[in-house]
Amino acid sequence: MIRADTPTTTRRSLLAAGGGALAALVTACRGQSGPVTRLRIATGAVGGPYNAFGQALAQAAGTGGQRLEVVPLATAASVDNLRKLDAGSAELALTMADAAEDAVLGREMFPRPVAVTALARVYVNYTHVVVPARGPVRTLAQLAGRPVAAGASGSGAQVVAERLLRAAGLTGARAVRARQLEAAESAAALRDGEVDALIWSGGVPTPLLADLARELPLRFLALDGHVAGLRAVYGPVYCAVTIPAGAYGLREPVGTIGVSNYLTARADVPDHAVRELLAVVFDRRRVLLAEVTAGARLEPRFAISTGSVPLHPGAAAYYRSVFG
Repeated sequence: MIRADTPTTTRRSLLAAGGGALAALVTACRGQSGPVTRLRIATGAVGGPYNAFGQALAQAAGTGGQRLEVVPLATAASVDNLRKLDAGSAELALTMADAAEDAVLGREMFPRPVAVTALARVYVNYTHVVVPARGPVRTLAQLAGRPVAAGASGSGAQVVAERLLRAAGLTGARAVRARQLEAAESAAALRDGEVDALIWSGGVPTPLLADLARELPLRFLALDGHVAGLRAVYGPVYCAVTIPAGAYGLREPVGTIGVSNYLTARADVPDHAVRELLAVVFDRRRVLLAEVTAGARLEPRFAISTGSVPLHPGAAAYYRSVFG
């Protein structure tokens, strides 16, 4: 039995939302199927995994006969996406679970709670701290005072990087020299010797890093020793996971920190649109997660586990109707 904790949307809440998903209803029709619901999905940087997921979802929705038009928006990712949901400039968003919980609870980068709802827990991000294999850095502590690419401003990678560095005691006099760079910029900076490490959170393998590993021998730092400290502060949103041997040419597995990814929505997205969207997601899950091996867990029991982020009523109805 799946329980939706989201309160029923009221007329007052719809008016207060400033249009939101109501403005997404367009008059175009696909044959005799009725009006099409246009949903903008905040993804991530072009070339990144969120953007690729959004593009694939848009294509799947457009060819599946649903009354949906999904429009991907390139963004800085998680935090930026949640702000767009709050502002009504997107109806859907991909986000890391830690940023989503911050938004719901109104903490850290969110001065007040954001009315975000979950449609599905999609897959697990693996935290990568990557250094040149031939360099001197073998532990996180050895990054003290060094230049580090620590995620783009407004990204989930930045959230994880800041928390991880604090947990490792890399603050004050021991702080790294953090540079806020997108994934492609981070990889280029590491390759060119402009930074001594990059911090990234994504699926395994992340194609960008797999490409970099073919140019530059890489070392992936073990991070699993910091999971307990992060969980003590932020709860079970963080977990221990392992980058498997073979990924990125690794000879041995590397323990690291896992953070789930959620597909989220504004509460005022119509229930029927959510049900149709989730039908596409589950029908095309292999295509949507084609580039994710480790951490790919898009199945019902996993999908409904969204922590402090309540399921959208339409999502709860979908899971009940399809999976009981």
